[in-house]
Amino acid sequence: MSSKITIIGAGSVGATIAYTLANEDIASEIVMIDINKDKAEGEVLDIIQGTYFRDPISITAGEYADAADSDIVIITSGIARKPGQTRLELTQTNVDIMKEITPEIVKVAPHALYIIVSNPVDVMTYVFTKVSGLPENQIIGSGTILDSARLRCGLSEHFEVAQKNVHAYVFGEHGDSSFIPWSCASISAIPIDEYPTAVQALGKKIAPVDKEAMLQYVQKSGGKIIANKGATFYAVSASVCQLCGILLAASDSMMTVSGMMHGEYGIDDVCLSTLSLIGPNGNQGKVQVKLTEEEVAQLKKSADALKSVIAQIDL
Repeated sequence: MSSKITIIGAGSVGATIAYTLANEDIASEIVMIDINKDKAEGEVLDIIQGTYFRDPISITAGEYADAADSDIVIITSGIARKPGQTRLELTQTNVDIMKEITPEIVKVAPHALYIIVSNPVDVMTYVFTKVSGLPENQIIGSGTILDSARLRCGLSEHFEVAQKNVHAYVFGEHGDSSFIPWSCASISAIPIDEYPTAVQALGKKIAPVDKEAMLQYVQKSGGKIIANKGATFYAVSASVCQLCGILLAASDSMMTVSGMMHGEYGIDDVCLSTLSLIGPNGNQGKVQVKLTEEEVAQLKKSADALKSVIAQIDL
């Protein structure tokens, strides 16, 4: 089955998503759009010259009109935070970029599923939802997919078990107010807190996980990578490409994507991440798992942090 994916933004994240997709069997056609046309054309040329080693695929640099009939549109456009710039200033700049992009792309690809990757992603997802006028099932913020992947990586290393056996999630903002609902975390069917005891009889000596340290690992990983190499793009690209595959799959999956809240856990009119049902029909809505009272309070605190930013932007 052929599929067309358009990527808006040819920066490090957008280009790496395009490169990753070009090495997978997810898309048969990829279009890259960027205000810097030379950059987009350069990225496409570099990527397509390596496609000799795979089945044929179309990769082009284009204009908004070339996004027509896209199955998925991925928006990565925005600027990185500059020295001395406040988070709010960065937010407003990227909100303005999103407001400029949205009507142009929605006009030519009204039926596409949209993946919002631009940061701050929860605010950008909210803005796109309000400005685009599209049904909410077509809008998926990348949310805490990457945070959850970082969590599973950290837990896998701690418990010395394959990542695919780790079932744990990060909820809330893709940012400093995120949290881990430990009541939902398990190694296969074994609750996280019980796992060290469960494997002790097998000669495995594993200490209980330091939950606060693990949250810090998740929240600070992005900053550490940026400090060391200047940007993060490999892991976020892998998570977005996995999301593309799920949206084009035959059945649904559960993922922590960002989407509008409509009273779930007592939260309304803000986009953040909890478990959602995702598949070929897009974002089908939040699935309310049972959280503890403390976890619900943490989710509400994260929602309030995002609402305080939204209240200060010019939408």
